[in-house]
Amino acid sequence: MKFPGSVLVSLSLFVAETAAALCLSGSYRAAGDRMWQWLTLLFALLPCALVQLSLVFIHRDVSRDRPLVLLLHLLQLGPLVRCVEVFYIYFHAGRVEEPYVSITKKRQMPKDGYSEEIEKEVGQAEGKLCTHRSAFSRASVIQAFLGSAPQLTLQLYICVLQQEITAARSIFMVLSLLSIVYGALRCNILAIKIKYDDYDVSVKPAAYLCIFMWRSFEIATRVTVLVLFSSVLQIWTLPVVLVNFFGFFFYPWILFWQSKSPFPENIEKALSRVGTTIVLCLLTFLYAGINMFCWSAVQVKLNDPDLINKSQNWYRLTVYYMLRFIENAFLLLMWYIYKTDIYLYVCAPLLVLQLLIGYCMAVLFMLVFYQFCHPCKKLFSSSISEGLLSCFKFLCFICKPPKSTVLMDKAEVKSENTDEARSSSKTIDSQNGNPHQSVSSNA
Repeated sequence: MKFPGSVLVSLSLFVAETAAALCLSGSYRAAGDRMWQWLTLLFALLPCALVQLSLVFIHRDVSRDRPLVLLLHLLQLGPLVRCVEVFYIYFHAGRVEEPYVSITKKRQMPKDGYSEEIEKEVGQAEGKLCTHRSAFSRASVIQAFLGSAPQLTLQLYICVLQQEITAARSIFMVLSLLSIVYGALRCNILAIKIKYDDYDVSVKPAAYLCIFMWRSFEIATRVTVLVLFSSVLQIWTLPVVLVNFFGFFFYPWILFWQSKSPFPENIEKALSRVGTTIVLCLLTFLYAGINMFCWSAVQVKLNDPDLINKSQNWYRLTVYYMLRFIENAFLLLMWYIYKTDIYLYVCAPLLVLQLLIGYCMAVLFMLVFYQFCHPCKKLFSSSISEGLLSCFKFLCFICKPPKSTVLMDKAEVKSENTDEARSSSKTIDSQNGNPHQSVSSNA
């Protein structure tokens, strides 16, 4: 049975970040910065409440008679209780013979074109641990992008305005960045396991390293760009954030309405139509929050029974990173034009170059992951290099004018050249006299 290390990492980041947020908000209160205090508390407590809600929903605690567990969740102690339960199950597994086991069938990764199907016995303890791991993975994603990402942006913004980085704030920002990167990593692993549920997927350390580097560069540069832009053009920060957020929020709903599919009813039997709508809105809300800062490996598809798009779409990935690079470059350009005196001792061109190179490094590690380190790369219909090549060919085809237009332009140019030649010859004849006309008159 696999050691539940992911549960321990998720709990450690959750507790450390919450404690650091409370301490930092206390220091803001002592300094008289009430606005920074309340914003820090808001970005700490809102995701904490959502984490409790997700754990209760996944474990179906409302329909079970567990009042003590529900009370601890209301006291924001749900992750601690769940972690204790996980390790109790892990250390007591195998001591008592289980009354029944379930058999799961998984297919191995193809070797020489063949894929074998293997059967595995899963006991009750292992099944419960799997449920807990899944719940903590989803809680880590919620904590990362609905709490840690706004928190990191806020604290970096305060550092820029005050031109000071305190020890408490720097520790808090490091914890927030680690939480975001870990949440993005769990999002990648969840996407792989959901898309390839029929296969026995094992992620190697090289894949974890590539994802960690990819997400670190991507998120760090994105947050820095947003902070730099908002520090000089505060009035335009809200439109940029709202356009990004609501664009990604309504995108799955627009695709769902275009597909004319029936409303999904199989999410949870105990939920009414209103409850299902609320859950779907929360899901798209989280989807929009992820895409605000980085590429979400999980693509929401509301007309699918699993609510996840399982196809590998290289076009969407390419378009996202191209548009995000253009947006980051534009925001940096606006910052460079309107930068204030607080950046007097900052080499602006060098900083812009470093941020753009950092984003390119994120794209490079992403390409390395999909090309060499993805655990299911043998199942791809096309590799990332082939997909990107076809994407660029498609974009060039769109930008290239049609052949008929080119031929018409060439014909028009040719006719214009012919007319010009004829007019020039007539001009020469009129100046020198027409020899054919003089010969006929003499005859």
